[in-house]
Formats: sequence, C-alpha cells, structure tokens
Amino acid sequence: MNGAAQTTALASPLGPARRAVRDPLVAGLVGLCLAAAVALLVAPPAPYLINAIGQLAAFAILAVSLDLVWGYLGILSLGHGLFFAIGGYVCAMHLLAHGAAVTGALPDFVQFMGWKSLPAYWVGLDHAPYAFVLALALAGLVAFVFGLASFRSRVNGVYFSIISQALVYVAMLLMYRNDTGLGGNNGMTGFPLLFGWSMGSPGVVTGLAVAALLALAAVLAGARVLVGSAIGRRMLACRDDETRLRTLGYSTTRLKLGIWCLSAMIAALAGILYVPQVGIINPRVLAPDLSIEIAVWVAIGGLGRLGGAVIGAILVNGLKFWLSAAMPEAWPFILSGLVLLVVLGLPNGLLDLVGLRLRPTWLRAAR
Repeated sequence: MNGAAQTTALASPLGPARRAVRDPLVAGLVGLCLAAAVALLVAPPAPYLINAIGQLAAFAILAVSLDLVWGYLGILSLGHGLFFAIGGYVCAMHLLAHGAAVTGALPDFVQFMGWKSLPAYWVGLDHAPYAFVLALALAGLVAFVFGLASFRSRVNGVYFSIISQALVYVAMLLMYRNDTGLGGNNGMTGFPLLFGWSMGSPGVVTGLAVAALLALAAVLAGARVLVGSAIGRRMLACRDDETRLRTLGYSTTRLKLGIWCLSAMIAALAGILYVPQVGIINPRVLAPDLSIEIAVWVAIGGLGRLGGAVIGAILVNGLKFWLSAAMPEAWPFILSGLVLLVVLGLPNGLLDLVGLRLRPTWLRAAR
C-alpha cells in the first residue's frame, strides 16, 4: 500500500454498516448459518449429523479468530489452540461442577486422586454465567500478558509464531500433570447434564449445534463490521507497513493488543461450544499440531477473507471427519497434499477458484 492509498484508507468516511454489505460471501454464510439453525429445529437429521454440524461451526469460529490477526494484522499465531483449550477446559469444569452439584457424585478424576471435594478454585463454576465470563476473561488475560510483552518488544514475524507455539506447548505439559486438578493426561469427560438436561438427549444435541451456528453467524457479522470500520483500515495499514502507521501517529501496540485479545476470546468461545459436543477434553487439544492445523484451515480457505476462513475450516474438517472413518491412515498425506496444492497453485486460497469478485472493493484496493 503506498502512502496516498494508506492515508485515504484511514480517512475514508464510509461507515461500517454500509461497508458490511459489500461482502456477499460473508452475508451468504451468515444467512446459511441462520437457515441451517432453523432447519435443525424444524426437521432435525440424524443425531450424528447434527453433532458434526455443531463441531464444524465451532471450528469455523476458531478459524475466524485466527484470520482476524493473521489475515488482517499480519500476525501468524501458532498458539491459538491455547485459547481454544482455555474455553474448553473452563466449560468442562462447569459441566462437571454442575453435575456434581445436582447429582452429588464427584468427577472420576477427583475420586482417582483421592480427594473428598472439588479443588477450591472450582468454586462458583457450577453457575453457567460465571463460567462463561471466566473463560472469556481468562483467555483475554493470558492474551493480554503475552501480547503486551511481545508487541512492546516489537516481536514480529516468525519469532512471534515460534514463541506462541512454545507457549501452547508449555501449557500442554502443564495439563498432563495429574495434580493440576484438571484431569491430568486423561482429561475431563463424563459430563452428565447441561442446564439440568441429560447431555445425550436429542434436544441438547440439537440445541448445542444451533447455538454454535448462531454464534458463528454473530462472530462473522461482527468481525465483518470490525474489518470494514476505521479500525479495520488501520489493521490493514499495520499489516502492510507498521512503521509508516506509527509515523502517522497511531499506536500500533494498542491496535495489535486489542485485536489480539479479541481474537483470543473468540477462540475461547469456540472451545466453549466445542467441548460439550465431543464430550471430552484432554491435553491433546494443546498439542502444537492443532494450532498449526488452524493456520492450514485459514490458508486453504483464503487468508484475509473471513468467509474463506470459514470455508477452509468446514472443508478440511468435513473431509477429516469422513476420512477418519473411511481411511484414517491417509489423512496426514491428504492434508499435506492440500497444503501443497494451495501453496503452489492457489496462493490466495480456494477463493482464487472464483476470482476476485467475492472480495470486497475496499480490500482489493488495499491489496
């Protein structure tokens, strides 16, 4: 982006609401999410298919969270699995604490450790609003501390990526310890109830999938308004030439830190929605390969295009679900082949197949 284009982009008076309708792909995906939610309520398919739809929606939210910082700020995080896990672990703690409060039965891992009650830091987690706020706040706090240290020190590029992956690896090693009170290497499972309803009941399965679809629609719409606003134009300017943006008087540290924390909380939301649908969480969710896979979803769908991140997450994970049953040993090779195909033939992701028409005018000009 040259100086004149950057200054024009920063000063453009076009409002976010008007700009938000310029992206037909995002608008179409939001409409599709809402239509799918209604369809699940009116004519629900088989429970396994409902569950798969809900998981795909949670993964799509996770992909959008990374695309906000990678595609629009140029910050490649290889540690977003940490924030996803924070949301998932806090959600699992709530489900077990709620189940213990209702049934009086302590979770299996508590009995295994020989404890007579839940750890003291589980207090209050049987209340859903407190657990929800705690998950988002904890993810935001971890992101703030890590981001402040990194952005103030001008850590960028591959160095930031390596440090973020080291952070998630350290968290994984910590979670493998049984004395953390979070299930250790076996993790946490056996969630009996959700808001007093049996976890495996058809209504709960459908409700979780609908909640995930509605959350995806809200996150997509909100992120689209954000990147189409003045803040979004500063994000693009920071991505393309951070030094020039600082010279113009903008605080790039505050900009990056704010979007980074928002991205972390969105990733935690994805974890909150994911864990009740799979019924388990363990330290494997903190393995570095998951965080790398999130970046693969975004790259395959189309970096810097919110709809592309959703498409990439759904296509890759939908294919993974199918191959996990058909021929699980072939999945790593197929995923590697997809990455090579995108890198060599479609450097801007699968949306290159339909050309630039799906890209909003303001983003084409910024590129």
